[in-house]
Amino acid sequence: MRWKKIAKLNKLIPDTSAIINQTISEQLEQKKISFSELLIHRALLSELENQANQGKDTGFLGFNELKLLKELAKKHKFKITYAGNSPSLQQIKLARRGAIDELIRNLALDENGTLFTSDRVQSEVALASDVKVIYVASVQVGGKLTFEKYFKEGYMSLHLKQDTVPRAKAGEPGQWEFLDLSKKKLKEKDLEKISSEIVDAARTLEHSFLERSKRGHVIAQIRKYRIVITRPPLSDAWEITIVRPVKKLELSEYNLSQRVQNRLSGRAEGMLIAGSPGSGKSTFAQALAKTYADSNKVVKSLESPRDMQLPPSVTQYSLTKASHNELRDILLLTRPDYTIYDEVRNFEDFSLFADLRLAGVGMAGVVHASNAIDSIQRFIGKIEVGMIPSIIDTVIFIKEGQVQKVYGLRMGVKVPSGLREKDLARPVVDIYDFDTEELEYEIYSFGDSTVVMPIKKLKQKSKKGNRVELRYRLVETSKYYEYLFFTPTKRVSVVIDNILVSKLPLQKGRSLRIMKKSRLGKEIRHAGLEGI
Repeated sequence: MRWKKIAKLNKLIPDTSAIINQTISEQLEQKKISFSELLIHRALLSELENQANQGKDTGFLGFNELKLLKELAKKHKFKITYAGNSPSLQQIKLARRGAIDELIRNLALDENGTLFTSDRVQSEVALASDVKVIYVASVQVGGKLTFEKYFKEGYMSLHLKQDTVPRAKAGEPGQWEFLDLSKKKLKEKDLEKISSEIVDAARTLEHSFLERSKRGHVIAQIRKYRIVITRPPLSDAWEITIVRPVKKLELSEYNLSQRVQNRLSGRAEGMLIAGSPGSGKSTFAQALAKTYADSNKVVKSLESPRDMQLPPSVTQYSLTKASHNELRDILLLTRPDYTIYDEVRNFEDFSLFADLRLAGVGMAGVVHASNAIDSIQRFIGKIEVGMIPSIIDTVIFIKEGQVQKVYGLRMGVKVPSGLREKDLARPVVDIYDFDTEELEYEIYSFGDSTVVMPIKKLKQKSKKGNRVELRYRLVETSKYYEYLFFTPTKRVSVVIDNILVSKLPLQKGRSLRIMKKSRLGKEIRHAGLEGI
């Protein structure tokens, strides 16, 4: 039933979708609907309870709507009645397949009432069953969502929080400002309404997904908008953060050197795209994926949420809808030339990235890191050091939307920089500036430790003379402090609070052990030091 204004009804029977989407209270406040009795099936309560027990926000949204309807009952002069039997366990399990909806339709038919729903399928089934029905979609196709009204040209993200004014980031990555969009503070009910609208839109609109819905948070993708909703108990108050892409760039717009362009189009098959949050990593990954797709390569993406704006030929897989093992099998069976992994965060992500790369799939992983070397260090401890160059051959660091640094990786056997004895030769991973081929870092095993040595700093310090601050790794046990120095030397000076405390020789030019019960050990502990 399409309607603008409805005559007063006798009995109105809402289904779960109408309660969750808070449609009835909205239409009552707008004086678009009127009825004498609201008849609620007990199966609806059981379904909301089941959703709430699973930690889904939809259950809590539904209970909030029922509370609001109780308050509105006096104002709009209608009574609320609960009817029907509680559903069986089997019916609750089959709720997604329409078991609860059928109970509510039967109640509407038996009571000669009008079914009220926001579910298109439910309304069609009701019409086919000769049940009087009112269908009101919570999201109108082609219409703007509430949060979209806040967005203007040049806005990167929208930040809505309970008891604060709505705010937006305006500008571009690295060049933005926070703007207050209104003087009116948002109330809990405002955010509940927007949240309900978002959840329904994610389920019904094209190119929209509900990535995750758990107690306290929801992650959704609605067309180009990436949305995170949090509420108590996870957060101290309701908060909705909505991010959208500001620019869609081509790879040619990044002003890459010809050498780097050749690398990306040729040998680079194990890439890390690193940068801080909001620096433009995903934008670069999008440009890279489009370049590969335009080159007639089979390209897939692994995302959570699926917020990258990619060509239709690129299939986007959700990391939240299947296990890492299932995604591994799917990708190996579909045989992509390249996979864009947005983002590599936890151990399972690193493991899947490494497995696919070793299987011969070209990989480009997006990683949060404050600098390029940190993105490589995140693989240390998750995979063997000697395997790193086989998995990662190129690191691209993005800052303020631009490519700031490109590193190449290679493996060799040599004496690490700073060591002298030839018998200390070992496998070393060289990390070098890809354009200049200047060596900047070395990664190698030193005893039980893995060392990431900055070569430039080592060279700069060695020119200053003997009195330099030495880099070391601290091993602390219950009995002693042991300092393992990366640069060989004969003696070190122990300085506490700018006072020279002692001069000590190193064992084999590498290590210094200080007992905790010794005078020096007590001074170090008293000073609260973790090193020298």
